[in-house]
Formats: sequence, structure tokens, C-alpha cells
Amino acid sequence: MDDATLQFYRSNAQSYADWAKAPSTRLRKFLALLPAAGSVLELGCGAGNHSAAMLEAGFAVHATDGSPEMAEVASRRLGHPVQTLLFHELDEQDAYDGVWASACLLHVPRDELTAILARIHRALKPSGVFYASFKVGEGDGRDSLGRYYNYPSPEWLAASYATAASWTQLSSDSSEIQSFDAAPATMLHLVVRKSAA
Repeated sequence: MDDATLQFYRSNAQSYADWAKAPSTRLRKFLALLPAAGSVLELGCGAGNHSAAMLEAGFAVHATDGSPEMAEVASRRLGHPVQTLLFHELDEQDAYDGVWASACLLHVPRDELTAILARIHRALKPSGVFYASFKVGEGDGRDSLGRYYNYPSPEWLAASYATAASWTQLSSDSSEIQSFDAAPATMLHLVVRKSAA
């Protein structure tokens, strides 16, 4: 992750956690694609709201966040371990039925995203399912708080996924949100599946 962006979350962990929204309505559909009580890796868990819902639904959740301060806040809220993990440190293979990455990979520098997507592909079991969301744009930049965003177009993002690994797209849709800095944004939501082979 970009250093300035990571530092923002380290310095603002509690206020960001207090702002965090309710779990995405897309989570239920994602979990329905996984085996019952399956294993899920959450990248960038933030306040832990999605991990809480997954744990409540009976899934084996490996919650992670790049900020140790945010991981501590989430761990206290969940009563469950949260590992401090940067995206490039993910090195597991065939370990998870699903990977959930809500509004976190959008901070990965553009020239590093393909390698991170390849790591996620490797960490999934055959037929594993991967959800991620990104702020749509036409070129990277920073928001009013100094956080870096890769701001992909749908076409650029599709090419990055295809370069990283072989996926089957299950769904793609968009939504309008208001960010932590109160700026409006269009989010692109992608669900893909790793090959069974």
C-alpha cells in the first residue's frame, strides 16, 4: 500500500472505525457462493463489520488489515484475532474458499495491482470466489485527505485481472457512495471465480 495512505489509516483508525458503514448487502450473495462454514480471507477489514457478519454466519474468517492500529480496533470489536497484513505479504496457496476485499485494493498503486491479484488467485482454493470493489475513474490520484486511489476504468481493471490470472466473472455492478471525506464516488463491484482445475 502507498505509505501516505497507510499512515492515514494508522493515525485515524478509531475515527474511521466509528464512521464505518453497515456490512455491504453484497456480502450475503458472496457467502451464498461458498461452501457452508467455508474459509474466508478478508483483506483490509477496517472496523471488522464484514468479518463480524461472516463469523456470525458460521464461516472460518481470517481477518486482516494493513494498519496495526486498525487491526487492534477490529480485533477488540470482534473478539477475534485480526492479523496485520500488507497485500504484498500474502503468500498462502490454495487456502481459502473465498477472499473478500471491500474498498481496500483501490489503494494499491496501479503498477502493483496485477501482482496482488495474482497473489489472491494463488491463495484461493480451486473454484474459490473473490469479491473486490474499486472507485471508478480514468487515472490514479489522491483524495482531499491525501489517500492514494488507483481509480480504474472498468476496461483497465478487466485487463489487470486478465493479466494476473484466469478468472470467470460471476457479476459486475456499480453503486454510488459518499466517501469518508464526504466526496461522492462511483464504486465498481466485481465477483470472480478461480478455475476448478
